[in-house]
Formats: sequence, C-alpha cells, structure tokens
Amino acid sequence: MSLVTSAELLYNAEAGGYAVGAFNCNNMEIVQAIIGAAEAEQSPVIIQASQGAIKYAGLGYIAALVREAAENSPVPVALHLDHGTDFDQVMKCLRGGFTSVMIDGSHYPLEENIAVTRRVVEVAHAVGVSVEGEIGRLQGIEDQISVSERDVFFTDPEEARTFVQETEIDALAPSIGTAHGRYRGRPNLDFDRLKEIRDLTGISLVLHGSSGVPGEDIRRAIALGVRKVNIDTNIREAFVAEIRRRLAADPEEIDPRKVLGPARDRATEVIREKIRLFGSSGKA
Repeated sequence: MSLVTSAELLYNAEAGGYAVGAFNCNNMEIVQAIIGAAEAEQSPVIIQASQGAIKYAGLGYIAALVREAAENSPVPVALHLDHGTDFDQVMKCLRGGFTSVMIDGSHYPLEENIAVTRRVVEVAHAVGVSVEGEIGRLQGIEDQISVSERDVFFTDPEEARTFVQETEIDALAPSIGTAHGRYRGRPNLDFDRLKEIRDLTGISLVLHGSSGVPGEDIRRAIALGVRKVNIDTNIREAFVAEIRRRLAADPEEIDPRKVLGPARDRATEVIREKIRLFGSSGKA
C-alpha cells in the first residue's frame, strides 16, 4: 500500500491503547528487516531516517527503499524524518516523499522553539504530512546533536502545554529520563512527569532513546500515553554482532550476502520482539 502519515498510525494507536514502533534505517537490509518484522507481526510501522542515515545513504535512496517496501506490503508504513534540525532539511524531506517529519528545536529557548516548529507545521500540514516536535533535551548523541549530562533538562509540563497549543503538532517528544545511545545503567524515568504532560496536553507522546529501557518501563509509558517508541541502538547492536559472528566463523568469506543476510534476519528478530512489547501485533 502507499505510505501513510504517522498521525494516522498514532490515531489508531490512541484508540487501541498501544504504541507504534519507529525503527531507524541506514541501509537496504535494515529496511528489509523492519518491513519483514512488521509483516510477520501484522503490525503498522514507522520507518525513520536520521540526519546520519540521510548523509550516509542519501535522501533519495532512503525514500525509494521505504516507498518500495511500503508499496509491496500489506501493512501500513510511514516514512519519518527523525530529529530534523532546520527548516531547509525538513523541506527537502517533504519534497522527497516523507509522510512524517520531526523538527527538533529543543536546543532553542521556548519561544524560538515554538516559532520554528509552528513554521514547519504550517507547511507540512498544508501538504498532508504530520509533524513531531520536541521540548526538553535528551542525554547522549543523536547524529550531530550532542547533549552532555550537565545540559540535560526534563520537559516542564506547563511549557509542554503551551508548546502543543501554539504549534499544533501531531506528536510530542518529551524528555523524561531516556537517552540516545547505550545506557551505562538502568534509566530512571520520571513517570509522574510523563503523566502530567499527557494530562495537560492530551497529545500522543513519543519515547526517544528507548533501546535499553526495560520492558516493564516501556509498557508503563505506553499506559501513560506514549504512542510512538523509537528504537535504533538495539537494531545496530544485533545487526553488527551477527556480522562479527559470521566473519569470525569464516574469515575467508567474501560474499556480502552471506554476511548481511543473516545480520538482516537477526535484526528482524529483535524488531519483532519490540513490536510485541509495544502491543501493535495484529493491529495492521
């Protein structure tokens, strides 16, 4: 089927009380792993590309791969820009066929973040594309965005309400204690803050930095209104670990298909596990 917007998927997730997995892709094999997992689980899915993925593979290649996957799949698929940092980049993705975009103005003061985000919403909504915004900053690294521990701050619920009202975004990514990349210990999520943000905004919430968050915490966050859960690191870990295993077993192997194929299959297994955790199996 044709690509759909993430707003459509999150609307259905809201009605059903589950979350949709948003899985980052970097190459053809990972796109295949994501769509294969979604089809096996009969789940809607969001395939997203970060700045790093677009720089590595090219915006046109990413869009073409995901569009091909969606058009030949019975499950609904959205193509999402993850952590767009400026208006021009978002516009390139809109022209490239993305059906959902994130504008990350969280490094700006509130009023500037509102202005930047609202400008993106006005253009994206005019062409039927949904928009995710962020307020508050996450620890860790997301491609070119680096936030040190001393700069981390959680989302203020009242500011979140103002931000949602004035920007008219479709989904909000709050900062409640998750981090990008690998965790050094168990993350301590502020569920009371998450609940207050949800109560004040009523909007679908997005949990970034979810790789490594315990399953019980993911389920609790979903119960409190998280409708999109981002996964990247876990996919990379599984994919690269399988490549290492295959090459260690046969250092003379020169056929990339015999290395990348098993890595794709292992990534598919991990993504299927996440889809079941999020409660979206059978919801396609």
